Amino acid sequence: MTFELSAHHREILGRAREVGEKVRWRATEADAAAAVDPVMREALQESGLAALTVPAAHGGASEQVDSLAVTVVREAFGGVSAHLDSLFAMQGIGSYALAVGASERIHQEWLPRVVTLDAIAALCLTEPEVGSDLKAISTTLVEHDGELVLNGHKSFITNAGAAHFYTVLAKEDDGYSLVFVPADTPGVQVESGPDLIAPHIIGEVVFTDVRVPLDSRVGQPGQAFPMVLQTLATFRVSVAGSAVGLAQAALDEAVAHTTSREQFGSTLARLGPMPQMLGTCWMEIEQARLLTYAAATRAAADPLGALHWSSMAKVAATETAGRVADRCVQMMGRFGVVTGSTIERLYRNARPMRIYEGGNEVLLGQLAKTLTRPARG
Repeated sequence: MTFELSAHHREILGRAREVGEKVRWRATEADAAAAVDPVMREALQESGLAALTVPAAHGGASEQVDSLAVTVVREAFGGVSAHLDSLFAMQGIGSYALAVGASERIHQEWLPRVVTLDAIAALCLTEPEVGSDLKAISTTLVEHDGELVLNGHKSFITNAGAAHFYTVLAKEDDGYSLVFVPADTPGVQVESGPDLIAPHIIGEVVFTDVRVPLDSRVGQPGQAFPMVLQTLATFRVSVAGSAVGLAQAALDEAVAHTTSREQFGSTLARLGPMPQMLGTCWMEIEQARLLTYAAATRAAADPLGALHWSSMAKVAATETAGRVADRCVQMMGRFGVVTGSTIERLYRNARPMRIYEGGNEVLLGQLAKTLTRPARG
């Protein structure tokens, strides 16, 4: 296996970097927004990059969603704006199950709008009392009088209030199903979420006797988890791409500061522990980048078969981003803790990465089970 990006993926990375540079001036404002930033949305629409999150049969860019292509876009966006990064990624995360298992009506009516960002996507999994243990959810779906009726409360939902539709995980009989719910359906209520250290479009979504047509069920009744797992297998590694981009951006800030500021007759980059700190950051970023590209290449070929690689990359890259961002703040001294600075925003944006899309400790536990499974008696 080669770890060099193909010409095709280098071209995608280049396009994404151009978009990032175009909207860099807007990043501070967008990353503090509680609603979709119009500048970021327009730039993403004009780029056409959201087509990478949807299969070609429904207006997307390739026959199957290419995990490596999504990952390199998130690498470019992650170093510029968490808002832009999330806006791009959620188009795929929120719609992937629809491409796999939704009705032809939903395919035709909604997925082309995901590609153009005329429809913002959201995925509703977690609840007030349920995080990683998704089989403990209390949201219910029942079939009644020729319709599907949904009741429940979903919590910490990305794009809540901004989304045009929700793909919702619910209990149905003895199993779990996914159901497609347009945001303007009667009975859907959105409540604002908590303020986060890294501001994010997030909220609570309450479904009260929400009625949708029978063909709004995504896939077969009771068969939600294979589609949820496919979604995670396809997009989890892209979190690693975002983390690598963020870590690189933080190091770029530290390099610019330490090579331009002088103390004791020398640049900071040549003083005390600074050379070791800079070198360590660079080394760790390149390690994370190589693992991320390798994992994303595997995920593009076989998402489910490569899920453990995606998990390893997600953990390694997000832990790296946290260490690098912290180290760079330290190297920048008092300038690193100035509110509103780029490094302060990157520092805050790095922290949630180790929690969302699978908490790192949860993923490490799953990796351990995979590693030791052949040793069972």
